[in-house]
Amino acid sequence: MKQGEDRRVRRTRRALRSALVDLVLERGFRPLTVEEIIDRADVARATFYAHYQDKEDLLVGIVRDLTNDRERLLPAVEQARTEGFTGLPVLYIFQHAEREKPLYRIVLRGEGDGRALREFTAILCERAESIFRLRAEHLGATPRVPLDVLARAWTGELVGVLTWWLENDTGYSAEEVTAHLRDLAAHGRAWASGVAPGGASEARDAGDVGG
Repeated sequence: MKQGEDRRVRRTRRALRSALVDLVLERGFRPLTVEEIIDRADVARATFYAHYQDKEDLLVGIVRDLTNDRERLLPAVEQARTEGFTGLPVLYIFQHAEREKPLYRIVLRGEGDGRALREFTAILCERAESIFRLRAEHLGATPRVPLDVLARAWTGELVGVLTWWLENDTGYSAEEVTAHLRDLAAHGRAWASGVAPGGASEARDAGDVGG
C-alpha cells in the first residue's frame, strides 16, 4: 500500500470510529444503521464495506485499533515483562483508557452483540498469559496455578475494575488505582482485606502483569 493510500485508510478508520462513538453515546448502539454512521463520518458506503462487514465488525475493529494504539504508545511494556513488579503495564492501560474514555466505555459496556468486549477480553488474556509465561521462564519459576487460569482471573479482575473506574467518579487517579491493584497482586486478597499478614515475596517470585 502506498503511503498516501495508507494515510487515507487511517483517516477513514478514524472518521468511522469517531462517528460510531458519537452516535452510540447519543442514541445507543442497537438502533444505529450503517447509513447513519457513514453519513456522520462523510464516508461512502462502498468505502465502509471495503473495511467492515457491518456495524458490529466496525466496533470489533475499534478494539483492535485501540490495542494497536496502546502498544505503539507503551514501549516499556516489553521491558516490563521480565523486570518483576513494576506496575507499568496496568498503569499504561488505565492511562490509555483515560485518554480514550468514550471508546473504552462503549466497549466495556458490551455494546452490540458483546463481540467487541469478548475481543477486548481475549486480547488482554492472551497478552497476560504470554507475559506470565515469559516472566516465569526468565525467573526459572514453576507456576503454582495453571497460567491459562491465572491469566483469565487477572483479566477478569482488571476488566471489572477498569469498567467501574471509567463509569464512576471513584476519586482514584490512574496511578492510585494501579498501586492498589499492584498491592493486591503482590500480597493477596487476605492481606488486602486486613485479615492476614502479607506474603509478597512468593508473589514477586511468581511474577504478575499487574505488578
